[in-house]
Amino acid sequence: RFRSLPMSRAAVIAGRTIADLTRNLFVITVMVLVGFAVGFRVQTNALAFAASILVIVLFAFALSWLFVNVGLLVANAETAQAAAFPIIAPLTFASSAFVPVSNMPGWLQVFAANQPVTKAVDAVRALCLGGPTAGSVIASLAWSLAIIAVFAPLAVRRYRRLA
Repeated sequence: RFRSLPMSRAAVIAGRTIADLTRNLFVITVMVLVGFAVGFRVQTNALAFAASILVIVLFAFALSWLFVNVGLLVANAETAQAAAFPIIAPLTFASSAFVPVSNMPGWLQVFAANQPVTKAVDAVRALCLGGPTAGSVIASLAWSLAIIAVFAPLAVRRYRRLA
């Protein structure tokens, strides 16, 4: 049905990722409010806090493109969820989100220190709690933009073939 409409094939996929972004903004807002309610306080300033939100939003947008590709490779939503787990679990648990990278086994530290979730977490931490920000923010932005640059065109191409 979409093929008969005078619109870009990319519009369907882009619309989906923008809808995900809108949902993610709501989730981020709820998480921030809950964080403040339970005692979290930003140790820097409002500009750094706003930058931390932008880092989170861009990273979430990048991951949306990655997982759109996963969804386009599988037959249904249940399979997509199962296919996404081997990607997201190592990225989440082998990151600095829960444990400092220095406390991880040596063989894991190299991966954990250089993967996108660690870079995003470190950037948000530095922006909200203080500390050196330039390296982690630049690395997080680079990862996010690289993920979008790789997976957005792949998703559009894959969708064109399927539609």
